[in-house]
Amino acid sequence: MRYFLFLISFLLFQFLALAQEDFLAKQYFNDGDYEKAVVFYEKLVETNPRRTDYAEGLIACYQQLERYSDAENFLLDKLKDNYAFPTFFIELGYNYTLQDQADRATEYYDKAIQKIDENPNYGYSVGYRFQKYALLDYAIQAYTRAMELKPDLNYDFQLARIYGEQGDIEKMYQSYLNLIWEGKTSRSNVLRNIDDFISEDPANENNVLLRKVLLKNAQKSPDVLWNELLSWLFVQQKQYSSAFSQEKAIFKRAEGSNMDRLENLGDIALEDNDLENASSIFQFIVENTEEPRIKLNAQLRLIDIELKNPTAKTLDSVEKQFEQLVAEYGNKSLTLQLQIAYANFLTFKRERPEPAIAMLKESLELPMGRVAVAYVKLALGDILVYDQRFNEALILFTQVQKSLKNDVLGQDARFKVAQTSFYKGDFDWALTQLKVLRGSTSQLIANDAMQLSLLISDNSLEDSTQTALKKYARADLLAYQNKNKEAIEVLEDILQNHKGEKIEDEALLKQAELLEKQKDYEAAEFNYKKIVEFYSDGILADDAHFALGELYRNILNEPEKAKSHYEKIIYNYQDSYYFPQARINFRKLRGDAIN
Repeated sequence: MRYFLFLISFLLFQFLALAQEDFLAKQYFNDGDYEKAVVFYEKLVETNPRRTDYAEGLIACYQQLERYSDAENFLLDKLKDNYAFPTFFIELGYNYTLQDQADRATEYYDKAIQKIDENPNYGYSVGYRFQKYALLDYAIQAYTRAMELKPDLNYDFQLARIYGEQGDIEKMYQSYLNLIWEGKTSRSNVLRNIDDFISEDPANENNVLLRKVLLKNAQKSPDVLWNELLSWLFVQQKQYSSAFSQEKAIFKRAEGSNMDRLENLGDIALEDNDLENASSIFQFIVENTEEPRIKLNAQLRLIDIELKNPTAKTLDSVEKQFEQLVAEYGNKSLTLQLQIAYANFLTFKRERPEPAIAMLKESLELPMGRVAVAYVKLALGDILVYDQRFNEALILFTQVQKSLKNDVLGQDARFKVAQTSFYKGDFDWALTQLKVLRGSTSQLIANDAMQLSLLISDNSLEDSTQTALKKYARADLLAYQNKNKEAIEVLEDILQNHKGEKIEDEALLKQAELLEKQKDYEAAEFNYKKIVEFYSDGILADDAHFALGELYRNILNEPEKAKSHYEKIIYNYQDSYYFPQARINFRKLRGDAIN
């Protein structure tokens, strides 16, 4: 028993000593103290001759200290062993490369490649070691030779990266596509890598090459995969019509299995404001699906498109369409999106909240799950706020908040409680809700909560009567009710009668946003410029810079001015909510390839 305990103690001591020497060797090496590191690596190699990591650490120390002959002798001794790992040939070759002995280096590099003929499984370690020393042509030889000898092996991912580093983009694409074709890795993983090489410009050389490679594969091995990848490329290039052509081909070849891809493409086109193509896509869905839910969603998207630039005639037409849809689908749990859309239309476009409220109250009587109930209650609450029935709205929002406490919907409901309390003039209760929301998991909700919280607290301290704040709340409610002209007038009252007060920049920003909606771009520009000039240290300066950037880029067609404002955010407001988008927009205007 005593001997056994002694043995255990001895082995434990040996293990701890080894661990200590291993730690010190790596620490000194990482610190660049190679003289000390080499002492520990020599000890480690002596006691653990089979550990290749210690051998490689010692070789690296010798090379850093320019003790090339010591490295050479050590490696030659290692290579006498018939079972020597082939990477030692590469290490010896690299040792000669460091001494400008190219012929001798080539001799040992070739020997490493030959080792793959003996065992193709060496392909990865040999290829990877060549990559480590940027010997990319040799790495390609290693990977391709291993794959030739043993077809089960697949190093297309490694080859793709090497081709990319070499600038052989066509071969890189093909290697990545092989991975998808053979099911060796996920499509999203490959597309993330390809995305680094393409841009939104269809004429970009790399984009043209990818299209060429995809078409070549489609001709060689016809498959729906190539249509899907072409569609992906066209979406990156914002060529939604071309993507639609591919998606129709996919749909027909799959015998109309589902509409998910077409729905997704339609939503992307709509979000990018390509209304013509979005309309064509959703019309195709309506005409070709047999699934009522999908058909209804597409019909509602078509109505959304019509309402982008509404006229009196459009509104009449849309109302008839809603009436027809309600007659066709009825008021059911499965068609809640129809009732909510129709109710919002009646309220916010036709200014008739009463029938909308009645419709949604009827919907709440239907059997449905907790989340569906929450959606209906939030929609109904919004309409009650429009109708200034604040207490009824607050009850609904509070119910949703309690029902889905840890859900984004619950957080949204809490923000609506705060916002409604603000409209009502109950600023203290609004602040109580907003303080909780500033840590929301939703960045957008957290940002909105912070803005409203600061608006209330800043202007409550300065003016105990909260006169200007009450006017601002009134203007905000009018804007919510789409009464933009009246809201602009109330904000003008604040700007004229509360000059120098903290609320002035808030009023300028809100008024500018409403002026933009009224297409009075010159007046909006004036307000934004006033904020960045006189309130550059205020919390709304980044909002104004971003708004000016968007105005100059999208409406006034002055890209240089837009660049200037995005740049201000990038350098002066790095914590801004707008920082990521400002950087993307700036790079686009500068002509960078955006992934």
